[in-house]
Amino acid sequence: MSVHQKFEIVDSASQPVHGKVVRPPGAGVLRMAAPRGSIMPLRTLIVDDEPIARRVLREELDSLKDVEVVGEAENGASALDKISAQRPDLVLLDLQMPGMGGLEVVRNLRHGTHMPVIVIVTAYDKYALEAFEAGAVDYLLKPVGQDRLADAVERAKRVTGREAAERVAQLQEISEQPAVPRTRRIVGRVGEEYFLLNADEVYAFQADGDTVWIVTAKKKYLATQPLKILDERLRNTSFRRIHRNALVNVDHVRKMTALSSQRWLLTLTNDQEFIVSKRQAWGVRQLLNW
Repeated sequence: MSVHQKFEIVDSASQPVHGKVVRPPGAGVLRMAAPRGSIMPLRTLIVDDEPIARRVLREELDSLKDVEVVGEAENGASALDKISAQRPDLVLLDLQMPGMGGLEVVRNLRHGTHMPVIVIVTAYDKYALEAFEAGAVDYLLKPVGQDRLADAVERAKRVTGREAAERVAQLQEISEQPAVPRTRRIVGRVGEEYFLLNADEVYAFQADGDTVWIVTAKKKYLATQPLKILDERLRNTSFRRIHRNALVNVDHVRKMTALSSQRWLLTLTNDQEFIVSKRQAWGVRQLLNW
């Protein structure tokens, strides 16, 4: 799916995930509509505090096929407002802006906010490379050449909605203040929207075949990555594998109940229960000092 693809509700009971149909409580079926391809333009927002820089980017974008500039923002606060209101597919984001820089804009993209593809624009190679390696789809060094801009736009067109959300999550991790430990970001999906969740608000991950559910206090989300990858990403955190189908945040465990000498029942603070496999029981007891 490209950034141009949308979903449409076809009933009120289920939704397709990885080619299968699953039925979360209260969720509707979502079916991917046909891709817009080159018929619909890539909706683009330009964010830069320098008027000349914005004008140059707009002129270059106007010469590209299948691109529509939907707005400009001269500072971070305006960028957040226009991302929410305009829902652009692509944001050309200047890193160095007074008040609120580009990475702070990324950090303030909140739950439920439309997640665009981010292309970093900067005059400093060091910052661009750091952001690019962390999750930006591409980076452009000022002054931006037309050929280089065209390459970045083509790359943005190939990014899926899920990948865009995951890259924003990665950018949010590096954009935390240095004095504050980096917080892992988890991408969850509900319908056609992607939510960026802090790891500490996730209670557990529960696999059902190829589908992985993210369990929070009151809601479930569809994970965008398999359980094995999530387990690897969350090493050295409060998450522990308790079963081949479950990964639990031990900070949210309320009690452990012995089912047998080698089997345990974990109850989370939201009253959801998980059985610990024999293989994992010893490690979980040690972790919780039981």
